[in-house]
Amino acid sequence: MILEVAVLQIIEGQQSNFERDYKTACQYISASKGYITHSLRKCLEKDNQYILLVEWETLEDHTVGFRESQLFKEWEKLLHHYYDPFPTVEHYEVLK
Repeated sequence: MILEVAVLQIIEGQQSNFERDYKTACQYISASKGYITHSLRKCLEKDNQYILLVEWETLEDHTVGFRESQLFKEWEKLLHHYYDPFPTVEHYEVLK
């Protein structure tokens, strides 16, 4: 299992619109091969900052399978115009 961690900075004043469109966009990521689960958390100290956590079966399920799919294009169309700057995305594995 791989954990994708994305820190999202949303353009100030666009938080409500982002949250609305995020709810719609969830259908696209959750339909992707290798997707396990996800959650979005809102920062308490910075009103326009969120963290997106997505669990994938493999790294390639995210970096190739999702990102090169039509599902990602729909996700991107709904959400990417809210980010400033573009998010940092990193992947983590469980240590045994």
